[in-house]
Amino acid sequence: QVQLVESGGGLVQAGGSLRLSCAASGRTFSSSTMAWFRQAPGKERAFVAAISPSNGRTYYATSVNGRFTISRDDKKNTVYLQMNSLKPEDTAVYYCALDLGYSTRYYSSLEYDYWGQGTQVTVSS
Repeated sequence: QVQLVESGGGLVQAGGSLRLSCAASGRTFSSSTMAWFRQAPGKERAFVAAISPSNGRTYYATSVNGRFTISRDDKKNTVYLQMNSLKPEDTAVYYCALDLGYSTRYYSSLEYDYWGQGTQVTVSS
């Protein structure tokens, strides 16, 4: 069983920065693809970023590319999302997710086996 616990959300002004963390329990972290998704009120959950195991290749949604950076520390079983130049449209609940299955469809929420409880990010204008 894997548990994911996010932290680091909060209220920030437009143009500001936040860093989200997601700590994972269990032995599967280092061999799993990790991702961040977000869900704004009234909208579907959307892909934000993902990072592969071993080679650490990263993938980003177009809307955050160049502003957000995903990284992982396998010794700490933690994945991070550094968010810079935040915009009001980034306001959402952010979820981390873990994929046990080496799926290439990293952008699809259906591929992920475990989810955190979510952390609220609010960007004021």
